[in-house]
Amino acid sequence: MEGVGTAKTTTPAVSPLAGEPIKRADAERLAGVLKAFADPARLRLLSLIQSAPDGEASVSDLTDPLGLSQPTVSHHLRILTEAGLLERDKRGVWAYYRLVPSAIAAIADLLTPPRKRATKKAR
Repeated sequence: MEGVGTAKTTTPAVSPLAGEPIKRADAERLAGVLKAFADPARLRLLSLIQSAPDGEASVSDLTDPLGLSQPTVSHHLRILTEAGLLERDKRGVWAYYRLVPSAIAAIADLLTPPRKRATKKAR
């Protein structure tokens, strides 16, 4: 799980579905990352960025499709970036955001029961 998230929100190495109890601190970190997912605007942002032609988008690319103001979109992007789900690349006055596929895959893996994970990998 190394490299997933930022220093603030690194996901735990043990899944809550692995059959062993998850530590309190790990549960709190995982809950923080999942809270970033738990908003319709943020889910749409992840989808819009992933489906963008180059797999990246700036705030100005995202405000109209979401129907939200620039400050609101920036707020949601900051939360997703702090959760380690997006990377931010500053180019001049513009910042471009792209998904961190390994972070999203790690979250999916944590929430997949071990038996299902073994079945997925065997395919």
